[in-house]
Amino acid sequence: MKNMKKNFVLLLSVFAVCFGIHAQNKAVFDFFEYRGNDKIFQSKINTSKQYRNPILAGFYPDPSICRKADTFYLVNSSFAFYPGIPIFTSNDLVNWTQIGHVLDRPSQLNLDNLNIREGIYAPAISYNKFNDTFYLITTSAYGINNFIVKTKDPAKGWSDPIVLPEVNGIDPSLFFDEDGKAYIVNNDAPQGTPEYEGHRAIWIHEFNVETDQTFGTPKVIVDGGVDKSKKPIWIEGPHVYKRNGKYLLICAEGGTSTNHSEVAFLSDHVFGPYIPYKNNPILTQRDLPEDRKNKISSVGHADIVDDADGKTWAVFLGARPYEGDNYNTGRETFMLPVAWKNNIPLILPKGKALPLTVKKQNSVLQSHTGNFTWRDEFINPVLKPEWLMIRTPRSEWFKIDNGELSIQTINASIYKIGQPAFLGRRQQHTDFSAVTSLKFHPAASNELAGLVCFQNEKFNFVFGKTIVNGKPALVLDRTAGETKRIVAIEIPNEYKNNTIQLKVIGKGATYSFYVAYENNYWHAVADNVDARNLSTNVAGGFSGTILGLYATSGNDSLQTK
Repeated sequence: MKNMKKNFVLLLSVFAVCFGIHAQNKAVFDFFEYRGNDKIFQSKINTSKQYRNPILAGFYPDPSICRKADTFYLVNSSFAFYPGIPIFTSNDLVNWTQIGHVLDRPSQLNLDNLNIREGIYAPAISYNKFNDTFYLITTSAYGINNFIVKTKDPAKGWSDPIVLPEVNGIDPSLFFDEDGKAYIVNNDAPQGTPEYEGHRAIWIHEFNVETDQTFGTPKVIVDGGVDKSKKPIWIEGPHVYKRNGKYLLICAEGGTSTNHSEVAFLSDHVFGPYIPYKNNPILTQRDLPEDRKNKISSVGHADIVDDADGKTWAVFLGARPYEGDNYNTGRETFMLPVAWKNNIPLILPKGKALPLTVKKQNSVLQSHTGNFTWRDEFINPVLKPEWLMIRTPRSEWFKIDNGELSIQTINASIYKIGQPAFLGRRQQHTDFSAVTSLKFHPAASNELAGLVCFQNEKFNFVFGKTIVNGKPALVLDRTAGETKRIVAIEIPNEYKNNTIQLKVIGKGATYSFYVAYENNYWHAVADNVDARNLSTNVAGGFSGTILGLYATSGNDSLQTK
């Protein structure tokens, strides 16, 4: 009987070799630690009277905000990362706690076959006091297009998507009027043929809260932008509010790069006509010197909210370049108080630089900005809300158990459109470090595990352990359109079976990579490598850098030069 069992095992082994079937390997990580060290956050502030900008550092673009009673809710775009749409709560607008994600089930979010720049665009969150319901409306670009999810309690999950087949374009937003009627405003192509590149329009639709669908005939309320004779581009991100009997429409204009701005319109009726504010824009940084200190660029895409005392605040996106208009941190969430003039919200006077510290009474220590250390020792079997995957998971390839995260070496790669075995969190600082431990025994050169700095499939770094020339080795691969191997070093024989530590230190445009074989004694693998390939403006798209943990058995597709 014993011999029969041995022969059966041997037969299975021969069968696996002959037909290319291999037992699945796994990489084990004991911890992941992220530490930020930006100069702009090193100055001390009075946390009882001031707060720091950005209020959410790192890749948190397209903020939208609402309030119920004394609780504020804020959401951001997530594109092709999963779970989708991070959601935060706060009681003071300064200290934010992430309570999860709006789209946290595969039934809500299908990101299969999408590029990173596709997926979930510009969510808008609203609270309808008439039926005590929260609504979130957004666009699944290149997916199901515009849809709504809703809930009575944002902390307890959201409905499956309710598709809006009559609403096209992007950036929809819901407005609930004082009489209980509801409307959707959105960006779409203008009527007829666009007259120039970037010619867009803002449309309005009536919305039935009983059927969760639009009805009637939609209408264009802004064609082109503030001054169509100047061919304004990319009017988008609309929000409607009512104040003192007037309807206020604010929109982003000028595109999401350095010409980004926020503009305002007023009307006596919800369907218009909407008259542009004569001194638009109400927010921009495009009119400031390029060589200004602590430059914040690309500001716009705002939403406003009143606090319980009646004071108005605006949240909006911006970017912190380290040189030129390069930033690896993505577009971040900023906040400023609003001054009102004839029912127009003035967010920032023209020619004034966006402040990094702002006066606000009863502020507290902020949790998602400033310099901080974030560490996960994988004690809780449920992932912390900061962790992201690339696209919707369709299989179970990771497990947390006894203080370890294990990731299986599935045959999927970050270089391809698919769902790789990757868990990452945002780079939130220009100067940072990320470190992890790795226990991994690659069986072949197609197996690799380690650290990844990810912008998209064609712009990234992979720093990991694999097999090179038949021996365990550390490799660093840089991808900027094409992939090039920066370095490959054989792991010393006495350490080839050890748990090792991997570290990346970023300082603006350069990243350095290190390994420790024992006792935290760090060896430089590659110093001051050009990391501008991770800049949003180099890589393209709308996201920021994600730092994380990765394992694959599909590394044989890598083309090194």
